Amino acid sequence: MTEHHPPSPSPAGRLRALLPDLSPWHSSPDFRRMWIAGLVTVFGSFLTFVAVPLQLKELTGSTLAVGAVGAVELVPLIVFGLYGGALADALDRRKLILWTEAGLGVLSGMLLLNTLLPHPLVWPLYVVAALVSALTGLQRPALQAIVPRIVPHEQLPAAIALNSMRWQVGAIAGPSLAGVVITFAGLPWAYFLDALSFALSLVLALGLAPSPASHDAEKPSLRGILDGARYAWSRKELLGTYAVDMAAMFFAYPTAIFPFLADDLDARWALGLMYSAGAVGSLVVSLTSGWVSRIHRHGRLVVLAAVGWGAAMAVAGWLHNVWLVLLFLAVAGGCDTVSGLFRSAIWDQTIPDELRGRLAGIELLSYSVGPQLGQVRAGGMAALTSVRTSVWSGGLACVASVGLLAMSLPKLMSYDQRTDPHAVRMRQRKAAEAVSEAA
Repeated sequence: MTEHHPPSPSPAGRLRALLPDLSPWHSSPDFRRMWIAGLVTVFGSFLTFVAVPLQLKELTGSTLAVGAVGAVELVPLIVFGLYGGALADALDRRKLILWTEAGLGVLSGMLLLNTLLPHPLVWPLYVVAALVSALTGLQRPALQAIVPRIVPHEQLPAAIALNSMRWQVGAIAGPSLAGVVITFAGLPWAYFLDALSFALSLVLALGLAPSPASHDAEKPSLRGILDGARYAWSRKELLGTYAVDMAAMFFAYPTAIFPFLADDLDARWALGLMYSAGAVGSLVVSLTSGWVSRIHRHGRLVVLAAVGWGAAMAVAGWLHNVWLVLLFLAVAGGCDTVSGLFRSAIWDQTIPDELRGRLAGIELLSYSVGPQLGQVRAGGMAALTSVRTSVWSGGLACVASVGLLAMSLPKLMSYDQRTDPHAVRMRQRKAAEAVSEAA
């Protein structure tokens, strides 16, 4: 008997398999609305992301002063991130998103007013940074927890990739435009455009459908937060994703000292490109993310990509040619996106809805506290040694720490979404809910 094999895909078919999966965009109007609103916000926020450290550098000339932004953001992010997760499980997630978005817009306006003073003050930059961190901690868990409600379970990896691509578009355009705006129009215009972006995204988010808490939701409390922490502790593969990301960001996140690295390379014109280079690499990954849905061993990709991030940062710290530095910053950004896609896939496909807000608060800490501490580490190391040493030594420390974590976390390395009991249970639950809704 002749054995029949399926025909090999054509080149056009292989190309389509690499392109982003747009099914969440087509199936969910709320996802489309959130995606567009998020793009507007991200675009504006990256203007301020460049403007604040540059303004601090101009006002103080100190790497420690720039790195200290991460320190003042840290405590509010921890406290309000955990509490925001509890609120996301207990309140209407749409309302929580709207109120915090409005507050973030007001804070951008405060930065604008300070910059318009004849002699701008340093302390408001730190105060606003802390308040932005607090509101971000309140908002992010609700933003993350609402996605599994508006996107079908099987489309979650595609939604994660599309949200990542949205961030990257803003990360590329925002810093690049910031360099032009600040150079030719001044810092006030960067802050004004950021405030305007929050106003526009708030108008778009008003069209989201209500997302109330479940009827048996607990009131926000310390006990509820601890229940979420105990659940996370019982899931060693989840703990592994948190630990790997925090280690990678703590040791190899040198963005706070990019203004000084640009000076060291005698390429101040490249500062905006440095901030956006990682997003370019990330965008390349997202634009070819059709393969993501076909990967099942998510934990291994989290680890391998985090190692790649650290290695690329180490090489960027050694190099003296600005274009090669930008190239390896882009490689690092691509690796970070791969790690982030599979971290999010593990989270979104295995965590029950009634715990999703609180776990999103813990996740926020894992992917935000690391960068905040990383800015402090980068600034302090640069002050003690040099800017370049801070970059390359952090990259090597990232590779070593992630390698040690991988050896000590076998459940993360063996995770397979086809057989993991939590992922299987979530698929069955979503299928039952779909049948119930259809009936």
